[in-house]
Amino acid sequence: MSLDVSVSAAFTAEGADRFEVAADLSVADGETLVVLGPSGSGKSLLLETVAGFHDHEGQVAVSGRDLTDASPEERGLGFVFQDYALFPHMTVRENVAFGGKYHETRDPDDLLAEFGVSDLAERYPPTLSGGESQRVALARALAVRPDAFLLDEPLSALDVPTRQTLREVLADVLADETAMYVTHNRTTARAIADRVAVIRDGEIVQVGTPEAVFERPDSPFAARFTGANCLELADGALAVPGGRLDFGDGGNGTHLAVRPEHVAIDSTDADFSASVERVVREDGRYRLALDVSGQRLDAYAPEPPEDGEVAVALPRDRVTVLSA
Repeated sequence: MSLDVSVSAAFTAEGADRFEVAADLSVADGETLVVLGPSGSGKSLLLETVAGFHDHEGQVAVSGRDLTDASPEERGLGFVFQDYALFPHMTVRENVAFGGKYHETRDPDDLLAEFGVSDLAERYPPTLSGGESQRVALARALAVRPDAFLLDEPLSALDVPTRQTLREVLADVLADETAMYVTHNRTTARAIADRVAVIRDGEIVQVGTPEAVFERPDSPFAARFTGANCLELADGALAVPGGRLDFGDGGNGTHLAVRPEHVAIDSTDADFSASVERVVREDGRYRLALDVSGQRLDAYAPEPPEDGEVAVALPRDRVTVLSA
């Protein structure tokens, strides 16, 4: 089923500033919506408020139902915690079957087999690795046949190889499920999202397909957080060594956004030359930090540059001009 979420909530705590979360989001049947934002942006608080884990001022509605005062178990949502939240005194099988206290559940042994961890059924959570714990937590969430899934950065604490493996597992598990998934990890967002919602200071600032959000950000914040270069313009032009590049927009643009992978290095149609400030090896390529008239521009190259200067081209069809 689809999921329509409307949250308008304020949180107060002794010694902390008042924090407000306001979001209206729709998740289609079988769709995964990833809420992407930095630490402190309110993404986990949004998810936990939808789930019913926090007292607050305001209102929460899900699919037209006012759930402000409903308990978590009354909301029909499966939740996967960042720290797994498995019960340490219960076996793995008992953890997966726990939801049977409140709902009709799927057979725990079938679910453990589905996640490839049948051999862990009689083990206890403190003896499990992070990857094993995550598989058990996912099985427990699936067991209650929820209307939708809420996942709070469930891969963040895992090592890179385990994260990559479980990211593929998650993509398969969520393929036909309705889910909201919060993360600060851009790679995870692009891998599992049907759509992405960027959050900042408790407010949603952009929603779209991964391609739209990552390739065509609509604000300097969204550009920077999704990993694009974001350079300041003056009167719609970029200051470059030896001159200016005009990007039109009637001189109203304040910033230029372009992803590092689209910046062309040593192009025969170069727009300008730039100094190489730093070279970092990233898997099978090199990330270059370039100085463009005092602004940083990141780019990728298959090999490290031979000297301290490279020719640079900014493909116009890959550049987005923004207004702050």
